[in-house]
Amino acid sequence: MKQTVRTAVYDESLQIEAYRLQGTQRPFPNHFHGYYVIGLVESGTRRLSCRQQTYLLRPGSLLLLNPGDSHACTQCGPEMLDYKACNLSPERMEILAEDILGEKSRPRFSSVVIQDEDITSAFRLLHKMILEQTGTFEKEAYFLLLLTQLMRRYHHPLPPALSDCRREVETACTFMEENFAQRLSLSQICHQIGLSKSTLLRAFTKSKGVTPYHYLENIRVEAAKKLLEQGISPAEAALRTGFSDQSHFTNYFSRFIGLSPGAYRDIFREQAHKGGTNL
Repeated sequence: MKQTVRTAVYDESLQIEAYRLQGTQRPFPNHFHGYYVIGLVESGTRRLSCRQQTYLLRPGSLLLLNPGDSHACTQCGPEMLDYKACNLSPERMEILAEDILGEKSRPRFSSVVIQDEDITSAFRLLHKMILEQTGTFEKEAYFLLLLTQLMRRYHHPLPPALSDCRREVETACTFMEENFAQRLSLSQICHQIGLSKSTLLRAFTKSKGVTPYHYLENIRVEAAKKLLEQGISPAEAALRTGFSDQSHFTNYFSRFIGLSPGAYRDIFREQAHKGGTNL
């Protein structure tokens, strides 16, 4: 069986992470990220579910995910996945939007999957430059070109929220984000926002696309990633992020990231010496 290879590099000058995942057929269950994702399928075919729609990802498909977009994907066909992506924080994207669009706001991409040769070419070049750690000037030019094209062609203002109990749902999210390291219960969250369990579950799932429990686990995984990137042991990361035990942490982390916590930590442990590290 072909070994899965993941390469990751964080570019300090651009404040962006580039990574590549090669040689996998594993499914990724419903989850979300706290950052923007721009991803390109180079080979393999996947079925993606996002924003209550289903898409077929083929070679050349460019994926645009906003922070909080719940999504899942499964393998279609025998060909292994070769996937390149870049992650940008909401804060970084806000600064770029003010420069490019002249407005201080966080953009929202209206399209989930696009086919755009100009943008795909710019993305490939930028991704290659980040992984190879080439000169800053040319790299920055391609970075701004890519973001300018994306924002001008696929950015639309966030539509008004129509979901029930929107304020209560957002309060529940904030409470979990601030207290994820503690042992939380559905009763605690409901007490904080003044909703019954059934009402919260219905409103939360409608608004976020995942249950409160899965939202909390996603927050914990993202926090654990940051700790592992700093060299913290998987056992300590599990403890600090509120997982009930290391086994639960390892299983959940591996399902969503595609690597064990230890393997993920090793990428960043070795990256300082090698630039981009293959597993």
